[in-house]
Amino acid sequence: MGSGELLDAKALDQACKVVWESPDCVRTPLLKNIEKLGFVDVPEGVQVHLKLENMQLTGSFKSRGVASQMAQAPEEIVSGKKQLVTISAGNYGKTFAYFCKSRGIQGNVIMPITAPDSRQTLIEKIGCKVLRVPTADLMMKVNQLVKEEGMTFLHPFDDVSIIAGYGSVGAEIVDEVKPDVVLVCCGGGGLLSGVAASIRLLGYNECKIYGVEPETANTMQLSLQSGEAASLSTAHSVAAGLAPPFAGKICYKHASKFADGVITLSDSEIAAATKVLYQRGLLVEPSGAAAFGAVMFGKVPDLRGTVVAVVTGGNATPSEMAEMFEQFAL
Repeated sequence: MGSGELLDAKALDQACKVVWESPDCVRTPLLKNIEKLGFVDVPEGVQVHLKLENMQLTGSFKSRGVASQMAQAPEEIVSGKKQLVTISAGNYGKTFAYFCKSRGIQGNVIMPITAPDSRQTLIEKIGCKVLRVPTADLMMKVNQLVKEEGMTFLHPFDDVSIIAGYGSVGAEIVDEVKPDVVLVCCGGGGLLSGVAASIRLLGYNECKIYGVEPETANTMQLSLQSGEAASLSTAHSVAAGLAPPFAGKICYKHASKFADGVITLSDSEIAAATKVLYQRGLLVEPSGAAAFGAVMFGKVPDLRGTVVAVVTGGNATPSEMAEMFEQFAL
């Protein structure tokens, strides 16, 4: 798919068709002109829109990528002959579990011990087995299961087919508006890769595209600075979904070619952005609020014209939200 490991127009078109025809995915709304609703203060003439991926059936953008991955899965997986294993702090794991159950596939999720317990409970309730390990040991455990039990690893972000599925987010954005700036929450980099690649492939070369990461889990920023995919064994954040221990190698290649850089936020800024959205009726998890936070805290270097921030997920419980607001005295 694509030229080497990079997404191309043909692959993007194919993936968009898969996503848009899937009963497990929806075209999410674009909440326009939130600056008029008191969400955020911006310079005159700037219009801020939110792409609400928290409105997906599984609560996050991940369903787009998994739909694309499953469409290309080999027969031995589709038939349920081989077990699948993945790594996730929550949203990908939930979506992975949902797709596995609906297709009769046995799935296993390796989850960092730092992830909320509610994520494990939910994934197990759907039907997948969950194993908890330290963040630095995630891939070691996956490799062990692949070697010893013959499982097939489905990568949660560093896979061109998943990046292609995420490209449908970018395609939907440019179908509604002509963006000048697009902001994307960034963990391993899959969504940033897909959105940035699709917007470029669809002809928006002047649009500025930024990933947004936690300061304490800035693996993609470090990757772009060093010229290669970087790892960070101490990665942690209140936005657990944005804190994998490494940036994807394929994702780094896409980000370095198609994106304009990475913006970082402190955990307190991410929590505050989450609170603002919550107060205005949007249930958004911390990982999903980072892109909006970049606008809210004036972190975007060239804020202008039509700005789109991708709200990536809403899988958070009321108790988790209350606990976070108390932790940061919000």
